[in-house]
This record gives sequence, C-alpha cells and structure tokens, in this order.
Amino acid sequence: MIFPRTKRSLVAPPWWQGSRSRKTPRGTVVLVALLAGGIGGLLGVNATGGTLFRHANLVSSSSVIERAPDSVAGIAARVLPSVVSITTRTSDSGGTGSGFIIDSGGYILTNNHVIASVAQSGGTLRVTLNNGDVYNAKIVGRDASYDLAVLKIVAANLPALQFGDSDMVAVGDSVIAIGSPLGLSGTVTLGIISAKNRPVTAGGSVSENSFINALQTDAAINPGNSGGPLVDSTGAVIGVNSAIASLGSTSQTGSIGLGFAIPINQARKTADQLIKNGKATYPVLGVSLDMNFRGLGALVAKSSTGVMAGGPAAKAGVKQGDIIIKFGDREINAAEELIVAVRSKNVGDRVRITYVRDGKEFSATVALIAAKD
Repeated sequence: MIFPRTKRSLVAPPWWQGSRSRKTPRGTVVLVALLAGGIGGLLGVNATGGTLFRHANLVSSSSVIERAPDSVAGIAARVLPSVVSITTRTSDSGGTGSGFIIDSGGYILTNNHVIASVAQSGGTLRVTLNNGDVYNAKIVGRDASYDLAVLKIVAANLPALQFGDSDMVAVGDSVIAIGSPLGLSGTVTLGIISAKNRPVTAGGSVSENSFINALQTDAAINPGNSGGPLVDSTGAVIGVNSAIASLGSTSQTGSIGLGFAIPINQARKTADQLIKNGKATYPVLGVSLDMNFRGLGALVAKSSTGVMAGGPAAKAGVKQGDIIIKFGDREINAAEELIVAVRSKNVGDRVRITYVRDGKEFSATVALIAAKD
C-alpha cells in the first residue's frame, strides 16, 4: 500500500528510530532485523508468502500418561463400574436417579425417593450399568425414615463397591461424588467433607420425609445424583448422596456447594435389614415433638400423645412440655437434631439425656426401643 506524503507528521517516530535528529546506531538496526526475522520464523512464512516448514518433520508423541491408583482418575476408574443409573416410569410421570452395587449377586442401594413413585403407583424400574447393559429391577425393600431402598436385578458377578467407615471421616477429607445428575450418567465431581452430623430433611413428599444425620460436602451434587455413592480417597463408599440445599424462592436449582449424604454405616445397617426382612426398623425415644418450637432444644409436645406410655422417655421421667437439650454427648438445639441423633443409634442402645422443666435441669438414662409399624 502507498501512503500519501504529508508536509508534517504528527505521529511520533517508532521507538527503534529515536529522534529524527539522531542517527540510528547500526547495532539497533541489527537487533530489529533479528527480531523481525524471528517473528517471520514463528509465523512460518517468508517474504513471498511461501511456507518455511516445507521440509520439516513433525513428530507425534507416543508417551502414555500414567495415573496413580490413588489419583482422582484412578479412583473413578475403579468405582464407575459399580455405579448405575436408575430410570423410573409410571402412568403419569418419570424420573432418573443413581445407585450403586452392594453385592455381586445384583443388589443395588439407592434412595427411597428415587423409586417411591413406582412403589406407590406402580410402573417400571430400569437399571443401566456403566457398560450400557440395561436390566429390569424390582424393589426388595424401602425405608422412608432413612430415605433408603434396595433394588435387585437378575445378574451375577457384578463389581460391588467396598464399604468404608463413615464414623472415621473427618472434616476436610477429600471425597468424590459419582452419579447421573440430570441424566448424565457416569458424572464424577470432587470435593471435601464440609461438616458432619448435619440434621437434614429429605424425601420426595411430606408423607415420606426423612431425617438424616448427614455428611455435608461441597462436591457438586445435582438432581439425579440421588442414590449415588460418595467415596473417600481410597475408593471406599462412605455415604449415599441424598439431598442438596436450595435457595428457596429463587430459580437456583443446581449445586450451590451444599450437598448431603447418608453416612454409609447407617445405610449399611438399613440395607441389611431390607435384604433380610423387606423392611427396616429404627430406634425411638418415645416422644412426640413440637416442630414449630423456635427456642433452644426439642420441646416435647404439650398433648396427650406427647409422651408414649411405657416408652423410654416416660420411664426416664420425661413429661409433656419438657425441653430436651442434650442426647448423649450431643447438644440439641432443635427438634430435627434430636430426631437424627436418636436415629443414628441402634435399638437397645442406652443413652443419657438431659431435659429442662420449669427452668431446672434433669438427667436420666434411656434404653431406645424399636419403632412400631
């Protein structure tokens, strides 16, 4: 392109030319030439526009990336074959969820709310393995109080997950959540244990609400992750992903870094009962609580059904209107906290409780009994 000459330029000279009144040192010109030559080489073209790489030999790397067995990729590779996607269909609805194999004979653990619609209204349950194989499934048993269910497919030699010990989990431990969020099977997310013993209400309906003594994690958990495993840094399952926190009336429905999982120690006990008996039991204190009470502690309902006659609480001297403030070594700040604290125990466990009546504290030891059907 040819630029017209002007009598006077208002543009400052390039930095390599310096002032018009000074001669440009030869060394500077050489430096600029070298830089320009280098740029031309990087661009791969010569002055005529031809390529400079006509005779170059491009070499492809044949090296293999080695991933340690305890890396996230290594753990995911071991765990994924045991994780399944669950599809439900009823006459008027459908849904997806996750689960994982707990026995090589075809037993699968998931959340009750994943399959509750089929259990209540009839329909079909299909399980898709990580390798793409699809099976019809039947419900072996389910328990709404713990939001757990066991399914069975006709298959053998399936890869079952190893159980960990959720009691030994510490805040800050690395965890991996695996499942089928929004139907995207085989999704892996990484995080840590953010807290333990979180009282969380889960479930698919008001009539089947579950109170969970949950593990909290910031691993991304979204709708569809329900029933999938939360595994530790060894690949052992320590929880069953069950719930996510929401922002109430806002449009936010995905992960906000607040996911919750049922501790595997509790899930394992319930799964064993469901497989053996088709149903599970849980311990009770023998009181009805006022869920609208906003003070500290759990208020025993001020009604004729507040204290179960002959139950553990009644034997310990608890009366209607008492406020339970401690269960074992756990401080109780709300009714939900007492419920999950009781359900984290076993039938027959003896626990010391502290309650307040007319401003005075009383303590007693209770023996938990099984809930009646």
